[in-house]
Amino acid sequence: MNKIRTVTYKNLGWDSAADIYLPPNFDEKKKYPAIVSTHPIGSCKEQTAGNVYGAALAKEGFVVIVFDASFQGASGGAPRFIEDPAIRVSDIRFAIDYLVTLPYVDEERIGAIGVCGGGAYTIHAAMTDHRIKALTSITGVNFGRLIREGFSNFDPVKALESMGKQRTMEARGTARNVINYLPPSVEEGRRNGVTDIDVLEATDYYKSGRGQQPNGATSGLFSFNSAAMGWEAFLHAEVLLTQPLMVVIGDKPGGFGAYRDGWEIYGRAASTNKHIVVAEGWSHYDLYDKVEPVAFALSKVVPFFKENL
Repeated sequence: MNKIRTVTYKNLGWDSAADIYLPPNFDEKKKYPAIVSTHPIGSCKEQTAGNVYGAALAKEGFVVIVFDASFQGASGGAPRFIEDPAIRVSDIRFAIDYLVTLPYVDEERIGAIGVCGGGAYTIHAAMTDHRIKALTSITGVNFGRLIREGFSNFDPVKALESMGKQRTMEARGTARNVINYLPPSVEEGRRNGVTDIDVLEATDYYKSGRGQQPNGATSGLFSFNSAAMGWEAFLHAEVLLTQPLMVVIGDKPGGFGAYRDGWEIYGRAASTNKHIVVAEGWSHYDLYDKVEPVAFALSKVVPFFKENL
């Protein structure tokens, strides 16, 4: 069983909360390779990025830091439930800032991994922070594309107008509009006509005992989502993304678009050492915690990090 330390450290104007997963027989006097693990949108550090991938990588000899996003979970920042891609990427840089202060971390062997939205944030962070020496995206989703498409019913301009009006009302004292990205249950989703595999499987993960955690809120502050509309996870990847890269996707496409995003960044990345791993027969949310697809992913991810960190 992994030893976990819960820590806090300074972010922009608030504190970040994180769990550090330590390797077996951890020795404070040794230097270890380290990995920053970034959770999905609407998730928290105790879910897949932590209790699945963070724990597994720590068992393989890595120090793994898994943080709660700013404005979410146990991290600080207000108003709550902001999902701003620029700040989410900045969170990764602050996690690295903290790692390099730890005497048992080898600053020349720092990697990064992220799940779903966290996968694309990790890719974007690696482009502008080359302290990241190798990175892995697990079923990564470009949140900018997703919010311009499915999350705005493919009418981003209309959505922006609604967000602007809502933010104006909130500035004048109206209560914040915190939306839930998912239905309360799979059954209710189906009753309301939801058929998309990603939405239904996300609901099964986040809204049941399978993956539910108190801070896994699956929520977003509607009026602040406009920040994501103009964001592009893979911008300048052809020039700036040069580190060893592994992209893991399932081959059952869903509405969140990890399959298409995975192939896109694999093609666009300037990295000469890059790999795409397709988990055949598995979906986006199978790669969160299902034993067989996760084991398959880790059978590729662990050697990749050991070779490159």
